[in-house]
Amino acid sequence: MAVSLALIALLGLFANYLFEKVKLPGLLGMLFVGILCGPFVFDIIQPELLKVSADLRMIALIVLLLRAGLELRRDTLNRVGRPALLLSCVPATFEGVAITLLAPSLLGITYLEAAILAFILSAVSLAVVVPLMINLIGKNRGTEKGIPTLLLSASSADNVFVILIFTTLLGMYFGTGGPVWLKLLEIPESIILGIIVGAVTGYILYHVFERYKLRATKMTIIIISVAIMLIWLEEAVKTKVAMSALLGVMVVGLIILEKTEIRAHKISRKLAKVWIFAEILLFVLVGAQVDIKVAWTAGIAGSVLVFTALIARSIGAYISLAGTDFNFREKLFCVISYIPKATVQAAIGAVPMEMGVEGGDIILAVAVLSILFTAPLGAIGITLTGEKWLSKDPPPEKRLKT
Repeated sequence: MAVSLALIALLGLFANYLFEKVKLPGLLGMLFVGILCGPFVFDIIQPELLKVSADLRMIALIVLLLRAGLELRRDTLNRVGRPALLLSCVPATFEGVAITLLAPSLLGITYLEAAILAFILSAVSLAVVVPLMINLIGKNRGTEKGIPTLLLSASSADNVFVILIFTTLLGMYFGTGGPVWLKLLEIPESIILGIIVGAVTGYILYHVFERYKLRATKMTIIIISVAIMLIWLEEAVKTKVAMSALLGVMVVGLIILEKTEIRAHKISRKLAKVWIFAEILLFVLVGAQVDIKVAWTAGIAGSVLVFTALIARSIGAYISLAGTDFNFREKLFCVISYIPKATVQAAIGAVPMEMGVEGGDIILAVAVLSILFTAPLGAIGITLTGEKWLSKDPPPEKRLKT
């Protein structure tokens, strides 16, 4: 396993360098390294590493979300509240309805199987969107209107919404899980409880850091460890209550920033260093989940479905931004930012097939196809348009003085 980790690190860094040299997002290079090194192409990564792949990806995602939380200013969140709420569910709903209506005729599956597929595909990729938004915040692009912050918060809630609908639909397929209306209530419950648990945890950590005056490295270790425990807590209580631990992880960072900005910046700098390796792990291991042969079986019909669904999603995203002070290019940037899919699709794409859903193999094939098409397209689109279409704003401290 150690050899595989070393190989992933070296090849991931090299691919990142090559792609950035030709003005493409480095994460694309890491994704392709994962695809090539994974079990479905050259099979270089050792099976022992693939067995713990899900845990390693989760830790990398935690580092990513903590960094995101440490960039979420409350005043900015207040400004983007309504569009963030709409973006968390409207685009996914538009895309989900389109897939549910079209997939039976295109793929020959039932409407319920189509709905399950719909709410696998409807999730935006946190792994692609979050690091690119953090990068834009660091460059002060679109920060005055809170555009990167809007997309950080909305994309996280989008994942909660989609996964809970997916779980509900699986329960319906197997005749378990109770009444649909009761399962749908878990969506606000999960979001609210995630925010509350994250806020309480953040305040506790703030007081611990205040009392013991820990060094930045120790604070970083503690905050990552506590965030991992939140993920464990979600698993432990999921049969009793719904709680979004990932949303809670972001809130922990937000509270630390709100209560002690100096410490937040110190922790953020340490996390940025941890992210250098975590980013390689996340994208290479996500890429390793992609079976190109499976994607090929979806064929033209699957491709038509993915791109048609993206049109529906884009309409939903644009409608969600109605009433904001964003200009046309800024709205279009937000629409493009909701294109990439990777993390959720890689994580749950195979679940229906493993559970015995009749069209599970088709669902997996289309999920893989969506990653191959949309992750590169979205990442390139965000990188190119973010630099050109979002205004270069002064840093927050300078804006406060003016």
